[in-house]
Amino acid sequence: MSIVRLPRILAAATATVLGAGVLAGCSGSSDSAGASAAGPVSGGSLTFAVNQEPSCFDPHVSPADVTAVIQRSVYDSLVYQDSSGSFHPWLATSWNVSANGKVFTFQLRHDVQFTDRTTFNAQAVKTNFDSINAAATKSEYASALFGQYYLGTKVDGQYTVEVDFSRAFTPFLQAASTTYLGIASPKSLTQNASHLCAGGTYSVGSGPFVESARVPGQSVTFTRNPNYGWGPEGSGHSGPAYLSKYTIDFLPDDSTRVGSLTSSQVDAAVIPVTAVKSVEADTQLSYVAHESPGIVYGLQLNQARTPLSDERVRQAVLDASDVPSLVNAVYFGLYKPAWSPLSPSTPGGTYDSALVNSWGNDPTAAVSLLAQAGYTGVDSAGYRTKNGVQLTLHWIYIAESQTDERDTLGQALVAEFKKVGIDLERDVVTEGSYFTDIEKGDYDVLDLSWARGDADILRGFYHSASAAVQGSEDASNTRDPQVDAWLDQADGNVSLAQSAAYYQDVQRWTIQHAVVLPLYVTEYQLGVSKRIHGLQYDVSGGPEFYGAWVA
Repeated sequence: MSIVRLPRILAAATATVLGAGVLAGCSGSSDSAGASAAGPVSGGSLTFAVNQEPSCFDPHVSPADVTAVIQRSVYDSLVYQDSSGSFHPWLATSWNVSANGKVFTFQLRHDVQFTDRTTFNAQAVKTNFDSINAAATKSEYASALFGQYYLGTKVDGQYTVEVDFSRAFTPFLQAASTTYLGIASPKSLTQNASHLCAGGTYSVGSGPFVESARVPGQSVTFTRNPNYGWGPEGSGHSGPAYLSKYTIDFLPDDSTRVGSLTSSQVDAAVIPVTAVKSVEADTQLSYVAHESPGIVYGLQLNQARTPLSDERVRQAVLDASDVPSLVNAVYFGLYKPAWSPLSPSTPGGTYDSALVNSWGNDPTAAVSLLAQAGYTGVDSAGYRTKNGVQLTLHWIYIAESQTDERDTLGQALVAEFKKVGIDLERDVVTEGSYFTDIEKGDYDVLDLSWARGDADILRGFYHSASAAVQGSEDASNTRDPQVDAWLDQADGNVSLAQSAAYYQDVQRWTIQHAVVLPLYVTEYQLGVSKRIHGLQYDVSGGPEFYGAWVA
């Protein structure tokens, strides 16, 4: 048995579909199988099993972390973020940020070709960024990475591109490192526009692999790009990938996926927390875990609708919750309870550790607050009432999003809230109804987590202007001028230390005003065969296959 727990990021942008999990920056590496005296070997293949197939394979549209993982090998980015939070050249050889922080100028490589043999240049970058921000694209996340200050992209010579903002917007460099702002062939964006979500041969980038085939509901296959010669600085090499090909299998059933891993039918797999012990005990496997930066898994509380429009009711939700006991019971101590909406592993020293053990587990206070809010009655079922109306909170979710024992945790919260007289109703809905209900604000509680290697993810959740930004994560409906000011100052032209202080102010505010119930710090957990070497991991723990090879 070999265990690799990747280091948390200490220095310096999943979600799966809303309510399910986490996204990606890029960085970091770990050889899950250990070093080999023979060195990297060219050729061979591997199979990686994931727990869900994205509904859309276009990272410019889809917010899903699994989309980012799948398409990382296809779409290169302008810059590369390493595990310390530093940035390195990739498609851009260098960059400059204007003194006022409003203009990002990138000098681009001259030797890059897309796999359809068209040329990468400044116009290609502009075409991509224009497409992402076009209303017709219906971007569900990538467009939000430009914030609400994006003015446009200009071509300044064949290999110089300028990205302009109406005010300083420092998080853009990290955004430019993500798969979501990866650069697609402009030809594919026009000729395949209506097919990009289908993936497969419609996905065309300049990356180390070509997405050669997709079997819907089963798998997607990648073959090596033999002409690749522009790997990012910090990735270990720059030429073609070592693997001849690799396949990603979609195995939503946990037992099937884990069984495929332990029987060597697949070489690596996303594993549920319930399988960790069996993977650790297997001498042919390594267990790899990585805390995800960004927004932890928790409940966002809708302030725009009664009864959560009353801060006393929201605070009672936090006071009623014994999060450490619940998380430890459901996840066997493998996941850390969350105290802030922001993950401790988020770069830049932005996490506010002063929030640890500062709230929760006070049912007496919860009952008192509910009484102050007018819920003085108790019905025959034991729930609080106000003017004869039961105190009920509706938590809408998609059944497929309740992976990794989240359904078990949800039921535990239902029981916890009942002790203080809150009726927490968990309403399973279809995917279509889910997003319709969100647009109408027809919910009280949403469960979300969202990984990003930059604390600016807080903007998407808590800045009042986020509601107008396509692809925002504005679930709590926070509308507070002070929060807006902190976030504007944090991502403006200030020092890293001052920026971190503003982000910490936001975290404290969200707890003091109870707009979120943080639950646990998400992790990306993998089981990996020891025959696999050189596998790298992005900032969220997702595997990157460029440097991987088979012993």
